[in-house]
Amino acid sequence: MSLYARYSALLDTILDELTDAGQLPPGLARRAVAVEPPRDPSHGDLATNAAMVLAKGAGTNPRALAEAIKPKLEALPDVISVEVAGPGFINLRLGEESWRDELVTILVEGERYGLSMIGANERVNVEYVSANPTGPMHMGHCRGAVVGDALARLLEAAGFRVTKEYYVNDAGSQVDTLARSAHLRYREALGEDIGEIPEGLYPGDYLKPVGEALAAEYGDKFVGAPESEWLELFKARTVAAMIELIKHDLGLLGIHHDIFASEAALQASGKVEQAMDNLRAKGLVYEGQLERPKSLDEHDEWEPVELTLFKSSQFGDDQDRPMKKSDGSWTYFGADAAYHLQKTEGADHLVNIWGADHAGTVKRVQAAVNALTDGRVDLDVKIIQMVKLLRAGEPIKMSKRAGNFVTLADVVREVGKDVVRFMMLTKRADTPLDFDFAKVVEASKDNPVFYVQYAHARISSLKRKAADAGVSLDDPADLALLDGEELALVKLAAQYPRTVESAAMAHEPHRIAFYLYDLAAAFHALWNRGNDDPERRFLLENNPQISRARLELAIGIGQIIRNGLDLMGVEAAEEMR
Repeated sequence: MSLYARYSALLDTILDELTDAGQLPPGLARRAVAVEPPRDPSHGDLATNAAMVLAKGAGTNPRALAEAIKPKLEALPDVISVEVAGPGFINLRLGEESWRDELVTILVEGERYGLSMIGANERVNVEYVSANPTGPMHMGHCRGAVVGDALARLLEAAGFRVTKEYYVNDAGSQVDTLARSAHLRYREALGEDIGEIPEGLYPGDYLKPVGEALAAEYGDKFVGAPESEWLELFKARTVAAMIELIKHDLGLLGIHHDIFASEAALQASGKVEQAMDNLRAKGLVYEGQLERPKSLDEHDEWEPVELTLFKSSQFGDDQDRPMKKSDGSWTYFGADAAYHLQKTEGADHLVNIWGADHAGTVKRVQAAVNALTDGRVDLDVKIIQMVKLLRAGEPIKMSKRAGNFVTLADVVREVGKDVVRFMMLTKRADTPLDFDFAKVVEASKDNPVFYVQYAHARISSLKRKAADAGVSLDDPADLALLDGEELALVKLAAQYPRTVESAAMAHEPHRIAFYLYDLAAAFHALWNRGNDDPERRFLLENNPQISRARLELAIGIGQIIRNGLDLMGVEAAEEMR
């Protein structure tokens, strides 16, 4: 058990004792009680907000409750001092042995250090990428793919049961266009000069192999045939080919989904009608008219039509939403509501990773999930902002229809999977990100990919040098030889498990990247002190005992870097080339 988890458990026991003694009422919710580092390290090693959180429910003031908690914390064996600060925060100082013990915990638990059961085996469905199956993955899809996959890894590490899902939008008009584009390539494969690709069709060369496969299978059977004879067949074959291409491209990033859910299959299964019946039975669907759009001025023509509407405004949306069009066909929202109902059949929580162009639909879909499940399942939507690609300082334009987009595969081949994945997590997902082909491979502190990997490579090099110097990992290490600066690095390392938990609960995998950068910076700073004072180096020829203790510290830091990179789907570098 990590240090923060251990003190959280000890605090919980103290609160139980106060409850048994009648100083706290039974049944107080403790979910918001936290044990964390104080904002100002000079205030101590640990801080808790227990008194601030529980005082109101206990019918007392926070400082009085803090004073009741204080002596029980002071009685803990590794606690040096306890101070009540401000209105009721409690700060603790721990003995150095606590941090040496935590380093031992890191080394003993190894790759399991930082794993948690805070998720309590609850089921989470994470849907990400879900790009239209009309071509290969391009860099417009990359950030959402990495964020979703890293989040899935993070949630699993925190004790959730995760399903990774891709929603295949294979029921829209864009798929008909894709089939017509494939038919053109089919005719080309049979020797026809198709000339310029007509406006509105997909011109990319990625459809040539599809056309060739269709030509090999069917010959000229569909060359002059009416569209009604080949459209559905070509649609099915082309979508299947595109899904295989998408799986391949995502595989280059180490991304593999558990489920590829088909929109066409969803609609054919009657799930949309099922969702509609569910809402209608609850009195949440009615026939009505939408208000005149605010975007129209008084001179614009507008004629209200009768639509089947869902009362999404009862669940926080700004207006009710149509589920059926006036011609009786389903709206995209109607199908989307049914899709989310399908996902809730195997999940306690839903997480969607969506592009910025979907931001306007978040509230209505959350409203539908709330209504369809009677609040049993929650939906969190993470909006992913655009990535701007730069080369030599100039932006690279992308256009799938023009066929000149930058594919994900091309970028992975140029800079590597690990660089791409790490860079996609170096900023909050809801802020824009620049991906400069020169900077992402730059060997400098300003490149977080390099800086974190360099820390791990240094540690790997240190282990090799230690072996050459005769410092054996089998020799016992006297951690009492570690000084205050070195233990300060252990204190930062000890924050890794709680960083994993907080990042998982907030659905923010970028927190791991931020943490690793800070940890790497602290390690590099400790390493660099040896440049000014040779006695501060990790390996000392005349002092194998200190060398062994410092080597143990470095190995512990390397383990955490590896663990964190693994959550990001990044392999730790053994050496920098």
